[in-house]
Amino acid sequence: MNIREAKEEIRNTVRAYLRKDGSGNYRIPLIHQRPVLLVGPPGIGKTAVVRQIAQEMGIGLVAYTMTHHTRQSAVGLPVVVKKQYLDRECTVTEYTMSEIISSVYECMEVSGCREGILFIDEINCVSETLNPTMLQFLQNKMFGMHKVPEGWVIVAAGNPQEYNRAAREFDIVTLDRVRRMDVKEDYGVWKEYACAKKVHPAVLSWLNLHPERFYHVEDTAEGKRFVTARSWEDLSVLLYSYEEMEIEDTGQMIGEYLQEPETARDFAGYYRLYRKYSRDCGILEILDGSMEKERKKELAELVRHAGTDERLLVAGLIMDGWNLYLNAYETADRKIRCMEEAAKQWERSQESPQRWMQERENTLRVRSAAGLIPDEERRVEESVQGELRMCCQESREGRDVFLKRIGLEKENLSVQCGRTRAALEYGFSFAEECFGEGMELALLTADLLKNPIAAGFISKFGCGSFFKNSEQLLLEARRNEILREIQKL
Repeated sequence: MNIREAKEEIRNTVRAYLRKDGSGNYRIPLIHQRPVLLVGPPGIGKTAVVRQIAQEMGIGLVAYTMTHHTRQSAVGLPVVVKKQYLDRECTVTEYTMSEIISSVYECMEVSGCREGILFIDEINCVSETLNPTMLQFLQNKMFGMHKVPEGWVIVAAGNPQEYNRAAREFDIVTLDRVRRMDVKEDYGVWKEYACAKKVHPAVLSWLNLHPERFYHVEDTAEGKRFVTARSWEDLSVLLYSYEEMEIEDTGQMIGEYLQEPETARDFAGYYRLYRKYSRDCGILEILDGSMEKERKKELAELVRHAGTDERLLVAGLIMDGWNLYLNAYETADRKIRCMEEAAKQWERSQESPQRWMQERENTLRVRSAAGLIPDEERRVEESVQGELRMCCQESREGRDVFLKRIGLEKENLSVQCGRTRAALEYGFSFAEECFGEGMELALLTADLLKNPIAAGFISKFGCGSFFKNSEQLLLEARRNEILREIQKL
């Protein structure tokens, strides 16, 4: 299965394990709550999807990588205690609570979540001395003498042996007590994730040309050569940062992320071309409608006669420009929704405004510390909290001032909506001039459809050019399907 299918299966498993009956007892007894075991190559998003599930479900998460743990940190340290057995006092050895189990209780205390996921990564790469402990953990849901608290679902992950020499296979006795899911890399699924996470358009447009080079792990005489989904995402973050600081990459940095020389070299060349076009092409002028017609016509003519790499590169620049508009709209819309919810809470609150705001800040701090809130949502919450403090300090009628601020934000959102709709139409118009009915236009349309922010915006406000090209895309897909059937016959 791919990582999206695995995420859905894990979510359904967690929901099933946490269901309760009318008496408040879990419907599935703990003994039948098999741990989920994810087995798949490194860097495909196993840890990321578990974190997403916890955030989306509003439950706790404790994550551990087992390779750096010793038997003492997993099981606990021995302590000597006195006990009474049949009127006889004996000295016996017990164990302190393990670091892992205590972290679960600490998460419960800090976050207030009594249910959650205990995620153990690289579970099949532990040392020889710790291996029996991990088997006991999977079989009995306990480390040493201490059980995982009720309401906490165990999810573990490991790499197949071909990717990690330290990895070992579990025996049948252990495998018969877990729910094993074998996960494979899948560029199509990752691309949808990458669009939502705003991965650099140079990365996406290059991988559209070379999807077979998205994931690669190989043993060679010179050592391991590899490129993973994690490599591309982390590289994207640094590319954005370098561009903001106006640092030119020499190609060496790219090779430090994409540790497969041919892929690193080819992408570095493509990225240099991307940077040149982004400086010379003036995409933002095209999207805001300010570029002169003659200049726009000249650019379209150049792109029309360019090679495939350069045409896809320009498509990536158009998508990058669209994302600037769409992300600005989505952030503003999210802030308004957060402000409206805060205004309702303020109206219902029986506390003083200062006390109420302090409680909101404490709640946000706890959620952030427990990893229960995504970074983008946290930034919006912090912005709204700043607005609340300012309104309260400026006037005694702070809530009325805050409601006026919501009105101003809605006016700004309406303006941003109009600009975004215009940018989509200007972008499609230029793309049609450049590409005609070529594959680049189809890719642009498909990428918009896979971008959840773009899909939500278009479904709400419409975009004639998008719908026209979507229909063409569906017709072409149907045509190709019929041709394949004819070939089979």
